Amino acid sequence: MAGKRLSFAERQVIENCLVAGMTQRQIAAAVGRSPSTICRELARNHNWWHGPSSPLRHTPRRRQLAAYRYCYRADTAQRKATARARRPKERRLSDPRLWQVVTDLLRRDWSPQQIAAMLPRMYPDQPSMRASHETIYQTLFVQTRGQLRRELTAHLRTGRSRRKPRGGTGRRRGPILAPIPISARPASINDRAVPGHWEGDLLLGAPGQGAVLTLVERCSRYLLLAPLPDRHTADLARDQLTHMIGTLPATLRRSLTYDRGSEMAYHAEFSIATGVIVYFCDPHSPWQRGTNENTNGLLRQYWRKGADLRHLTQADCDHIAHRLNTRPRRTLNWQTPTQALLTTLAATAG
Repeated sequence: MAGKRLSFAERQVIENCLVAGMTQRQIAAAVGRSPSTICRELARNHNWWHGPSSPLRHTPRRRQLAAYRYCYRADTAQRKATARARRPKERRLSDPRLWQVVTDLLRRDWSPQQIAAMLPRMYPDQPSMRASHETIYQTLFVQTRGQLRRELTAHLRTGRSRRKPRGGTGRRRGPILAPIPISARPASINDRAVPGHWEGDLLLGAPGQGAVLTLVERCSRYLLLAPLPDRHTADLARDQLTHMIGTLPATLRRSLTYDRGSEMAYHAEFSIATGVIVYFCDPHSPWQRGTNENTNGLLRQYWRKGADLRHLTQADCDHIAHRLNTRPRRTLNWQTPTQALLTTLAATAG
């Protein structure tokens, strides 16, 4: 049975079959491989350079095979495959200047994806100042050691020093009287065209150890936070939400989409006090307020599951909200939520 990688003997068979004028399917049958394996082998390891200007790049398929007859050699293909398989490979972050910039941004709690996207904007005329997010992760998890590794991985969203699938459980939902279902929400809210529509949730600590109210503006992803250090009963949540919404200008007080947690039992009183309509998601449907769910995931970088949140103050919450509101986001074309909110407000005012 053939191994995972093509051997030199198999490559010699491919070369001989090409000389005999056989098709790729016939070659695959002779070698005992799939036709796709033969196709990739010929494309990767023929003698002509196969970049954008390769003579074979735009050649019709029926003529490519005849061309490979003259540009595929088993010994050259073997050398190329061996060179690509050599490990460990030198990584781009071996450049001290690039590594210094990446570590500085990691210490500011930027994710590797944010760093990879912003490097070309920060250094547009310096091609050497580039790194993919995968290269950054590999450098952190594979090459970095000791205290530096612990320090830098602590700034990642999960805080882990190795990759691991995440899982979690939700909290129980209480009954909500006369809820307005999300299906009644106007299309103008769904398409994120107008600012002032929010999604909300409760970020819980350990049982009986506090919580944080989170509000995220759907258009800009701008975040507001408020602590509930003792209890998160309906009356306390109502009062805190009323205060949070009351700090906003009238153009940013339009609607709130929330789940069916028992802390929203007094939603009608909240709507009367603020003029903000509350829409409720369907049961067990967190994706209907996906912006808030995503933001809660970002907040877990600072407040882990099972954390004690009883010590939190409003100043602590404002500090974390400022960190997230000044980070570039891919969904905002790498603007920060603060920039996106100001841009949206200026556009709607005009």
